[in-house]
Amino acid sequence: MIERPQYLKALRSYRDVPLVKILAGIRRCGKSTILEMLKADLIQSGIPENHIISMCYTSEELDDGMTDKDMYQNIKAQMTDGGRYYLLLDEVQEIDGWEKAVNSLLDDADTDIYITGSNSRLMPSEISTYLSGRYVSIPVYTLSFAEYIDFKKKASRTIREMLNEYLRFGGFPIIAIGNFDEHSSYQIAEGIYNSVIINDITKRHSVMNYDLFNRVVRFIVENVGKTFSANAIVKFLKNEGRPLSVEAVYNYIEWLEKAFVIYRCQRYDLQGKSVLKTQEKFYLADPSLKYCIMGFNPKSIAAMLENIVYFELRRRGYEVYIGKNETKEIDFVASRRDERIYIQVCRNMPEESDRELANLLEIRDHYPKYVVTLDEMAAGNINGVRIVHMADFLLSSDY
Repeated sequence: MIERPQYLKALRSYRDVPLVKILAGIRRCGKSTILEMLKADLIQSGIPENHIISMCYTSEELDDGMTDKDMYQNIKAQMTDGGRYYLLLDEVQEIDGWEKAVNSLLDDADTDIYITGSNSRLMPSEISTYLSGRYVSIPVYTLSFAEYIDFKKKASRTIREMLNEYLRFGGFPIIAIGNFDEHSSYQIAEGIYNSVIINDITKRHSVMNYDLFNRVVRFIVENVGKTFSANAIVKFLKNEGRPLSVEAVYNYIEWLEKAFVIYRCQRYDLQGKSVLKTQEKFYLADPSLKYCIMGFNPKSIAAMLENIVYFELRRRGYEVYIGKNETKEIDFVASRRDERIYIQVCRNMPEESDRELANLLEIRDHYPKYVVTLDEMAAGNINGVRIVHMADFLLSSDY
Protein backbone atom coordinates (compact mmCIF):
# COMPACT_ATOMS: atom_id res chain seq x y z
CA MET A 1 0.00 0.00 0.00
CA ILE A 2 1.52 3.29 -1.15
CA GLU A 3 0.96 6.15 1.28
CA ARG A 4 -0.50 9.51 0.32
CA PRO A 5 1.14 11.56 3.07
CA GLN A 6 -0.69 14.86 2.52
CA TYR A 7 -4.00 13.21 3.42
CA LEU A 8 -2.55 11.43 6.43
CA LYS A 9 -1.06 14.72 7.58
CA ALA A 10 -4.46 16.43 7.30
CA LEU A 11 -6.20 13.62 9.18
CA ARG A 12 -3.58 13.61 11.93
CA SER A 13 -4.09 17.35 12.42
CA TYR A 14 -7.77 16.69 13.17
CA ARG A 15 -7.32 13.56 15.28
CA ASP A 16 -9.47 13.61 18.42
CA VAL A 17 -10.93 16.98 17.44
CA PRO A 18 -14.71 16.70 18.06
CA LEU A 19 -15.59 17.05 14.39
CA VAL A 20 -16.60 14.47 11.81
CA LYS A 21 -13.84 14.22 9.23
CA ILE A 22 -15.34 13.86 5.73
CA LEU A 23 -13.21 12.62 2.83
CA ALA A 24 -15.12 13.31 -0.40
CA GLY A 25 -14.18 12.83 -4.04
CA ILE A 26 -14.94 10.96 -7.24
CA ARG A 27 -15.23 7.19 -7.13
CA ARG A 28 -11.94 5.27 -7.19
CA CYS A 29 -9.79 8.30 -6.35
CA GLY A 30 -8.36 6.47 -3.31
CA LYS A 31 -10.63 7.38 -0.38
CA SER A 32 -10.99 3.80 0.89
CA THR A 33 -7.23 3.28 0.74
CA ILE A 34 -6.71 6.48 2.73
CA LEU A 35 -8.96 5.02 5.44
CA GLU A 36 -6.82 1.86 5.42
CA MET A 37 -3.70 4.02 5.80
CA LEU A 38 -5.40 5.88 8.64
CA LYS A 39 -6.19 2.61 10.40
CA ALA A 40 -2.55 1.50 10.14
CA ASP A 41 -1.44 4.91 11.41
CA LEU A 42 -3.80 4.71 14.39
CA ILE A 43 -2.51 1.26 15.33
CA GLN A 44 1.09 2.43 14.99
CA SER A 45 0.34 5.33 17.33
CA GLY A 46 -0.88 2.92 20.02
CA ILE A 47 -4.65 2.73 19.46
CA PRO A 48 -5.87 -0.84 20.19
CA GLU A 49 -7.13 -2.49 17.02
CA ASN A 50 -10.36 -3.53 18.73
CA HIS A 51 -11.11 0.17 19.27
CA ILE A 52 -11.01 0.87 15.55
CA ILE A 53 -14.30 0.06 13.84
CA SER A 54 -14.14 -0.06 10.03
CA MET A 55 -17.39 -0.30 8.09
CA CYS A 56 -17.99 -0.32 4.33
CA TYR A 57 -21.41 0.75 3.06
CA THR A 58 -21.08 0.13 -0.67
CA SER A 59 -24.18 -1.35 -2.27
CA GLU A 60 -22.37 -4.68 -2.62
CA GLU A 61 -21.77 -4.82 1.14
CA LEU A 62 -25.18 -3.70 2.34
CA ASP A 63 -28.17 -5.76 3.27
CA ASP A 64 -31.30 -4.48 1.61
CA GLY A 65 -33.09 -1.79 3.53
CA MET A 66 -30.43 -0.76 6.06
CA THR A 67 -31.61 2.35 7.88
CA ASP A 68 -29.75 4.98 9.86
CA LYS A 69 -31.02 3.26 13.04
CA ASP A 70 -29.57 -0.06 11.84
CA MET A 71 -26.29 1.70 11.12
CA TYR A 72 -26.22 3.28 14.58
CA GLN A 73 -27.14 0.09 16.45
CA ASN A 74 -24.69 -2.04 14.46
CA ILE A 75 -21.78 0.26 15.34
CA LYS A 76 -22.84 0.66 18.97
CA ALA A 77 -22.96 -3.12 19.33
CA GLN A 78 -19.26 -3.27 18.47
CA MET A 79 -18.36 -0.91 21.31
CA THR A 80 -17.97 -3.56 23.97
CA ASP A 81 -16.00 -1.68 26.62
CA GLY A 82 -15.06 1.82 27.76
CA GLY A 83 -12.61 4.15 26.13
CA ARG A 84 -12.50 6.01 22.83
CA TYR A 85 -13.45 4.32 19.59
CA TYR A 86 -12.27 5.38 16.15
CA LEU A 87 -14.93 4.94 13.47
CA LEU A 88 -13.82 4.60 9.85
CA LEU A 89 -17.00 4.58 7.77
CA ASP A 90 -16.65 4.12 4.01
CA GLU A 91 -19.21 5.34 1.43
CA VAL A 92 -21.80 6.36 4.03
CA GLN A 93 -23.97 8.10 1.44
CA GLU A 94 -25.48 4.72 0.62
CA ILE A 95 -27.41 4.93 3.93
CA ASP A 96 -30.38 7.28 3.89
CA GLY A 97 -30.16 9.52 6.92
CA TRP A 98 -26.55 8.61 7.69
CA GLU A 99 -26.09 12.05 9.28
CA LYS A 100 -28.52 11.12 12.06
CA ALA A 101 -26.53 8.00 12.93
CA VAL A 102 -23.19 9.81 12.80
CA ASN A 103 -24.53 12.72 14.85
CA SER A 104 -25.83 10.32 17.51
CA LEU A 105 -22.51 8.48 17.63
CA LEU A 106 -20.77 11.81 18.07
CA ASP A 107 -23.08 12.72 20.97
CA ASP A 108 -23.71 9.39 22.68
CA ALA A 109 -20.31 7.72 22.58
CA ASP A 110 -16.65 8.54 23.01
CA THR A 111 -15.81 8.51 19.31
CA ASP A 112 -13.53 10.02 16.69
CA ILE A 113 -15.28 9.68 13.33
CA TYR A 114 -13.92 9.58 9.77
CA ILE A 115 -16.17 9.01 6.78
CA THR A 116 -15.86 8.88 2.99
CA GLY A 117 -18.29 9.41 0.15
CA SER A 118 -18.48 9.99 -3.57
CA ASN A 119 -21.59 11.98 -4.28
CA SER A 120 -23.53 15.08 -3.30
CA ARG A 121 -24.70 13.76 0.03
CA LEU A 122 -21.18 14.50 1.26
CA MET A 123 -21.14 18.08 -0.04
CA PRO A 124 -21.69 21.01 2.34
CA SER A 125 -24.78 22.09 0.40
CA GLU A 126 -26.53 18.80 1.16
CA ILE A 127 -25.29 17.84 4.61
CA SER A 128 -28.25 18.27 6.89
CA THR A 129 -28.54 20.34 10.04
CA TYR A 130 -27.64 17.27 12.07
CA LEU A 131 -23.98 17.92 11.32
CA SER A 132 -24.09 21.67 10.81
CA GLY A 133 -20.86 23.11 12.19
CA ARG A 134 -19.75 19.68 13.38
CA TYR A 135 -17.67 18.46 10.48
CA VAL A 136 -14.62 19.31 8.40
CA SER A 137 -14.46 18.45 4.71
CA ILE A 138 -11.21 17.16 3.20
CA PRO A 139 -11.43 16.91 -0.60
CA VAL A 140 -9.73 13.91 -2.16
CA TYR A 141 -8.45 14.10 -5.72
CA THR A 142 -6.83 11.60 -8.07
CA LEU A 143 -3.05 11.33 -7.83
CA SER A 144 -0.84 14.38 -8.10
CA PHE A 145 2.22 14.00 -10.31
CA ALA A 146 4.40 13.60 -7.21
CA GLU A 147 2.15 10.80 -6.00
CA TYR A 148 2.15 9.25 -9.47
CA ILE A 149 5.95 9.09 -9.36
CA ASP A 150 5.74 7.34 -5.96
CA PHE A 151 3.40 4.78 -7.50
CA LYS A 152 5.84 4.28 -10.37
CA LYS A 153 9.10 4.44 -8.40
CA LYS A 154 10.17 0.96 -9.56
CA ALA A 155 9.86 2.00 -13.19
CA SER A 156 13.10 2.77 -15.02
CA ARG A 157 11.82 5.93 -16.68
CA THR A 158 12.82 9.57 -16.48
CA ILE A 159 10.72 12.28 -14.85
CA ARG A 160 9.83 13.66 -18.29
CA GLU A 161 8.74 10.23 -19.52
CA MET A 162 6.56 9.75 -16.47
CA LEU A 163 5.06 13.21 -16.99
CA ASN A 164 4.06 12.19 -20.52
CA GLU A 165 2.39 9.08 -19.07
CA TYR A 166 0.66 11.14 -16.40
CA LEU A 167 -0.68 13.56 -19.00
CA ARG A 168 -1.95 10.64 -21.06
CA PHE A 169 -3.26 8.19 -18.46
CA GLY A 170 -4.26 10.48 -15.60
CA GLY A 171 -4.07 9.82 -11.87
CA PHE A 172 -6.59 7.18 -10.87
CA PRO A 173 -4.60 5.01 -8.42
CA ILE A 174 -5.93 1.73 -9.86
CA ILE A 175 -4.42 2.68 -13.24
CA ALA A 176 -1.19 4.13 -11.88
CA ILE A 177 -0.37 1.15 -9.70
CA GLY A 178 -0.58 -1.24 -12.66
CA ASN A 179 1.34 -1.45 -15.90
CA PHE A 180 -1.53 -1.12 -18.34
CA ASP A 181 -1.38 -0.20 -21.99
CA GLU A 182 -3.48 2.66 -23.36
CA HIS A 183 -6.45 0.48 -24.28
CA SER A 184 -6.66 -1.18 -20.86
CA SER A 185 -6.13 2.11 -19.00
CA TYR A 186 -9.00 3.77 -20.82
CA GLN A 187 -11.22 0.73 -20.32
CA ILE A 188 -10.71 1.07 -16.56
CA ALA A 189 -11.36 4.82 -16.70
CA GLU A 190 -14.50 4.24 -18.76
CA GLY A 191 -15.74 1.78 -16.14
CA ILE A 192 -15.25 4.43 -13.44
CA TYR A 193 -16.99 7.02 -15.62
CA ASN A 194 -19.97 4.74 -16.29
CA SER A 195 -20.25 3.85 -12.60
CA VAL A 196 -20.38 7.52 -11.63
CA ILE A 197 -22.84 8.47 -14.38
CA ILE A 198 -25.18 5.55 -13.67
CA ASN A 199 -25.00 5.21 -9.88
CA ASP A 200 -24.47 8.80 -8.78
CA ILE A 201 -26.44 10.69 -11.41
CA THR A 202 -28.91 8.90 -13.69
CA LYS A 203 -30.33 6.61 -11.00
CA ARG A 204 -30.44 9.19 -8.26
CA HIS A 205 -31.99 11.88 -10.42
CA SER A 206 -34.18 9.52 -12.47
CA VAL A 207 -32.78 10.72 -15.79
CA MET A 208 -35.28 9.55 -18.40
CA ASN A 209 -33.42 10.44 -21.62
CA TYR A 210 -29.99 8.94 -21.01
CA ASP A 211 -28.79 9.50 -24.58
CA LEU A 212 -29.52 13.23 -24.40
CA PHE A 213 -27.92 13.52 -20.97
CA ASN A 214 -24.85 11.68 -22.21
CA ARG A 215 -24.59 14.01 -25.21
CA VAL A 216 -24.54 17.01 -22.89
CA VAL A 217 -21.84 15.35 -20.78
CA ARG A 218 -19.73 14.70 -23.87
CA PHE A 219 -20.08 18.33 -24.94
CA ILE A 220 -18.89 19.52 -21.53
CA VAL A 221 -15.97 17.06 -21.55
CA GLU A 222 -14.97 18.18 -25.05
CA ASN A 223 -14.92 21.80 -23.89
CA VAL A 224 -13.13 21.44 -20.55
CA GLY A 225 -11.25 24.62 -19.74
CA LYS A 226 -13.27 26.77 -22.12
CA THR A 227 -15.64 29.52 -21.09
CA PHE A 228 -18.99 27.92 -20.39
CA SER A 229 -22.33 28.85 -21.89
CA ALA A 230 -25.48 26.81 -21.33
CA ASN A 231 -27.00 28.61 -24.28
CA ALA A 232 -24.20 27.32 -26.51
CA ILE A 233 -25.04 23.75 -25.50
CA VAL A 234 -28.74 24.32 -26.12
CA LYS A 235 -27.98 25.79 -29.55
CA PHE A 236 -25.63 22.93 -30.38
CA LEU A 237 -28.23 20.32 -29.45
CA LYS A 238 -30.96 22.17 -31.33
CA ASN A 239 -28.82 21.96 -34.47
CA GLU A 240 -28.67 18.22 -33.88
CA GLY A 241 -32.44 18.09 -33.58
CA ARG A 242 -32.34 17.50 -29.82
CA PRO A 243 -34.21 20.29 -28.03
CA LEU A 244 -33.27 20.88 -24.40
CA SER A 245 -33.91 23.77 -22.04
CA VAL A 246 -31.20 25.92 -20.47
CA GLU A 247 -32.55 24.92 -17.05
CA ALA A 248 -32.01 21.24 -17.86
CA VAL A 249 -28.42 21.94 -18.90
CA TYR A 250 -27.76 23.70 -15.59
CA ASN A 251 -29.28 20.74 -13.73
CA TYR A 252 -26.99 18.32 -15.56
CA ILE A 253 -23.95 20.43 -14.71
CA GLU A 254 -24.95 20.60 -11.05
CA TRP A 255 -25.31 16.82 -10.93
CA LEU A 256 -21.88 16.34 -12.51
CA GLU A 257 -20.40 18.69 -9.92
CA LYS A 258 -22.06 16.85 -7.07
CA ALA A 259 -20.63 13.56 -8.32
CA PHE A 260 -17.16 15.20 -8.37
CA VAL A 261 -16.82 14.67 -12.13
CA ILE A 262 -16.32 18.36 -12.91
CA TYR A 263 -15.19 21.31 -10.81
CA ARG A 264 -16.30 24.90 -11.31
CA CYS A 265 -13.70 27.65 -11.62
CA GLN A 266 -15.14 31.14 -11.26
CA ARG A 267 -13.78 34.35 -12.77
CA TYR A 268 -12.13 36.97 -10.55
CA ASP A 269 -12.01 40.64 -11.56
CA LEU A 270 -8.58 41.92 -10.55
CA GLN A 271 -9.65 45.53 -10.96
CA GLY A 272 -12.94 45.33 -9.07
CA LYS A 273 -11.56 42.70 -6.64
CA SER A 274 -14.73 40.64 -6.90
CA VAL A 275 -15.82 37.18 -8.02
CA LEU A 276 -17.92 37.31 -11.18
CA LYS A 277 -20.94 35.11 -11.81
CA THR A 278 -20.43 34.78 -15.56
CA GLN A 279 -17.90 33.22 -17.92
CA GLU A 280 -16.81 30.51 -15.52
CA LYS A 281 -14.98 27.38 -16.64
CA PHE A 282 -15.14 23.73 -15.66
CA TYR A 283 -12.32 21.27 -15.17
CA LEU A 284 -12.47 17.49 -15.27
CA ALA A 285 -11.63 15.35 -12.21
CA ASP A 286 -9.06 13.39 -14.23
CA PRO A 287 -7.74 13.60 -17.81
CA SER A 288 -8.46 9.92 -18.41
CA LEU A 289 -12.19 10.64 -18.16
CA LYS A 290 -11.89 12.69 -21.33
CA TYR A 291 -9.68 10.31 -23.24
CA CYS A 292 -11.68 7.20 -22.38
CA ILE A 293 -14.76 8.59 -24.11
CA MET A 294 -13.22 10.94 -26.71
CA GLY A 295 -10.06 9.01 -27.54
CA PHE A 296 -6.53 10.30 -27.08
CA ASN A 297 -5.14 12.85 -29.49
CA PRO A 298 -1.67 14.34 -28.91
CA LYS A 299 -3.06 17.74 -29.91
CA SER A 300 -5.52 17.55 -27.02
CA ILE A 301 -2.70 17.66 -24.46
CA ALA A 302 -2.59 21.46 -24.69
CA ALA A 303 -6.18 21.72 -23.56
CA MET A 304 -5.56 19.46 -20.56
CA LEU A 305 -2.48 21.24 -19.21
CA GLU A 306 -4.66 23.87 -17.54
CA ASN A 307 -6.72 21.05 -16.06
CA ILE A 308 -3.66 19.53 -14.40
CA VAL A 309 -2.38 22.85 -13.05
CA TYR A 310 -5.85 23.68 -11.69
CA PHE A 311 -6.01 20.51 -9.60
CA GLU A 312 -2.42 20.82 -8.42
CA LEU A 313 -3.30 24.22 -6.99
CA ARG A 314 -6.46 22.82 -5.40
CA ARG A 315 -4.45 19.99 -3.81
CA ARG A 316 -2.13 22.55 -2.26
CA GLY A 317 -4.99 24.37 -0.60
CA TYR A 318 -5.39 27.32 -2.95
CA GLU A 319 -8.67 28.92 -3.90
CA VAL A 320 -8.41 29.05 -7.67
CA TYR A 321 -10.01 31.53 -10.07
CA ILE A 322 -9.71 32.61 -13.69
CA GLY A 323 -8.27 36.11 -13.67
CA LYS A 324 -9.86 39.03 -15.51
CA ASN A 325 -7.63 42.09 -15.84
CA GLU A 326 -9.70 44.57 -17.85
CA THR A 327 -9.89 42.83 -21.26
CA LYS A 328 -7.04 40.39 -20.56
CA GLU A 329 -7.37 36.89 -19.14
CA ILE A 330 -5.03 35.23 -16.64
CA ASP A 331 -5.37 31.45 -16.67
CA PHE A 332 -5.26 31.19 -12.87
CA VAL A 333 -5.26 33.49 -9.88
CA ALA A 334 -4.61 31.30 -6.84
CA SER A 335 -5.01 32.54 -3.25
CA ARG A 336 -4.11 30.88 0.03
CA ARG A 337 -4.39 32.92 3.21
CA ASP A 338 -2.31 36.05 2.49
CA GLU A 339 -0.48 34.45 -0.46
CA ARG A 340 -1.32 34.84 -4.14
CA ILE A 341 0.21 33.58 -7.37
CA TYR A 342 -0.61 34.23 -11.03
CA ILE A 343 -0.18 31.49 -13.61
CA GLN A 344 -0.35 31.24 -17.37
CA VAL A 345 -0.23 27.78 -18.94
CA CYS A 346 0.98 27.06 -22.47
CA ARG A 347 2.33 24.09 -24.35
CA ASN A 348 5.16 25.76 -26.23
CA MET A 349 7.39 28.83 -26.00
CA PRO A 350 7.99 31.23 -27.64
CA GLU A 351 5.02 30.82 -30.01
CA GLU A 352 2.57 31.49 -27.21
CA SER A 353 4.84 33.57 -25.01
CA ASP A 354 3.96 37.08 -26.13
CA ARG A 355 0.34 36.89 -25.01
CA GLU A 356 1.11 34.90 -21.86
CA LEU A 357 3.87 37.22 -20.70
CA ALA A 358 2.10 40.44 -21.67
CA ASN A 359 -0.99 39.50 -19.66
CA LEU A 360 1.12 38.80 -16.57
CA LEU A 361 3.33 41.87 -16.91
CA GLU A 362 0.30 44.14 -16.91
CA ILE A 363 -0.48 43.05 -13.33
CA ARG A 364 1.10 45.67 -11.09
CA ASP A 365 1.70 43.94 -7.78
CA HIS A 366 4.47 42.02 -6.04
CA TYR A 367 2.93 38.52 -6.08
CA PRO A 368 4.80 35.72 -7.93
CA LYS A 369 3.98 35.19 -11.59
CA TYR A 370 4.60 32.03 -13.61
CA VAL A 371 4.35 30.73 -17.15
CA VAL A 372 4.10 26.93 -16.98
CA THR A 373 5.03 25.13 -20.20
CA LEU A 374 6.04 21.79 -21.72
CA ASP A 375 8.80 23.49 -23.72
CA GLU A 376 12.12 21.85 -22.77
CA MET A 377 14.11 24.84 -23.93
CA ALA A 378 12.18 27.45 -21.96
CA ALA A 379 13.32 28.35 -18.48
CA GLY A 380 14.39 31.40 -16.58
CA ASN A 381 13.02 34.78 -15.61
CA ILE A 382 11.65 37.48 -17.89
CA ASN A 383 11.00 40.80 -16.17
CA GLY A 384 10.05 39.01 -12.96
CA VAL A 385 7.95 36.30 -14.60
CA ARG A 386 9.30 32.81 -13.98
CA ILE A 387 9.21 30.39 -16.92
CA VAL A 388 8.89 26.87 -15.50
CA HIS A 389 8.60 23.43 -17.09
CA MET A 390 5.40 21.62 -16.14
CA ALA A 391 7.26 18.78 -14.40
CA ASP A 392 9.28 21.20 -12.29
CA PHE A 393 6.19 23.19 -11.40
CA LEU A 394 4.23 20.11 -10.31
CA LEU A 395 7.12 18.85 -8.18
CA SER A 396 8.21 22.19 -6.72
CA SER A 397 7.76 23.03 -3.05
CA ASP A 398 8.27 26.75 -3.68
CA TYR A 399 4.58 27.62 -3.73
